[in-house]
Amino acid sequence: MCLVNFHFQNHPVYKLIVVANRDEFYERPTATADFWEDHPTILAGRDLLQMGTWLGVTKGGRFAALTNYRDPRLMETGRFSRGDIVRDFLANEDNPVDFIQKLAGNKESYGGYNIVIGDGNQLFHYNSILDETNEIFSGTHSLSNHTLNTPWPKVEKGKKRLGDYAHSSLGELQLDSLFNIISDQSKANDEELPNTGVGLEMERLLSPLFIKIPNYGTRSSTVLLIDQADNITFVERTFLEGEFHSENQFTFKIEEI
Repeated sequence: MCLVNFHFQNHPVYKLIVVANRDEFYERPTATADFWEDHPTILAGRDLLQMGTWLGVTKGGRFAALTNYRDPRLMETGRFSRGDIVRDFLANEDNPVDFIQKLAGNKESYGGYNIVIGDGNQLFHYNSILDETNEIFSGTHSLSNHTLNTPWPKVEKGKKRLGDYAHSSLGELQLDSLFNIISDQSKANDEELPNTGVGLEMERLLSPLFIKIPNYGTRSSTVLLIDQADNITFVERTFLEGEFHSENQFTFKIEEI
């Protein structure tokens, strides 16, 4: 997962609005979003190589999303897959603060990452490289491969596009408009690019909100809505080498656990 934009506790209809892109190698086997057979309360896509996930929600309203931390000097993968972290939060009942404390005590077991966890009422962010925890307050936020709201061009653009749409549309939001926010394939100007150690050409290729390059790019886009009445809408659009492939949509009311 390379870009998660979210609008939290700042809309008359929705508690939480998420628009996110998952970027991955095209050859990595992946299952489209569905409720899992081994964890029937979890709704998420699934990495079939390690059996974790990058973003998901539960029937009880728990939410988690993960991005990798980009720095070639810190490429150790760790003993465990980072996708396990999202799965583990969704599968258990720990509150976010306790869960993050456990992660912080075991951060060397994973490659560098960011995670956003919580529900429609509270959200927290943790960065394993900076060992930094933030409670997320109302407003529009964005997370890519550094830390929360780092002013990279794609982060700033995604945050602005989502914020502008949420503030201009105070009723029910349109799915196509939400997906359009994260479909932009335009590259940032060189002078705006971060220096994460991957070289200028790769920085250019990774700078769009929606990535389409040989062997790697945006595999799926996800919209998640939790409204004020605790109804969830979860829509995933998948792509094959940058071209639309499928859409899965789920709607349900949060269950009391």
